[in-house]
Amino acid sequence: MIRSGGCQCGAVRYQLEGEPNDVALCHCEGCRKSSGAPVMAWAGYPESRLVVSKGAPKVVNSSGKSFRSFCEACGTGLFYRNEEFLPGVVEVTVGSFDEPESLPPTLHIQAAEELGWMKRAHELPHVERFP
Repeated sequence: MIRSGGCQCGAVRYQLEGEPNDVALCHCEGCRKSSGAPVMAWAGYPESRLVVSKGAPKVVNSSGKSFRSFCEACGTGLFYRNEEFLPGVVEVTVGSFDEPESLPPTLHIQAAEELGWMKRAHELPHVERFP
């Protein structure tokens, strides 16, 4: 199976072959700060399976040995790498896949940094469209 994805404006496109090693919701402060969201969904793949087919994401050293890649034109976060803790792995933002619904998370990581109110977020009312 080949999965495709890219940024919001279409300047960067990528493909990955096969299933991810894992799909996780990350609660770390670094993910919160880089995304502006309380939690990030990541699909971990062997680096060798990633092919950037269009554009070139900007890479920034976000903290020590952590590198985050994003579209320089629209700001969409795309990839995370840390060779010290995840050698040979690229984490890909689930929201940037063309079919994110096909990648349901199976675990929470960095849960020690989870915002307290996230534990009950599923209890909030669901509104189908912007009120």
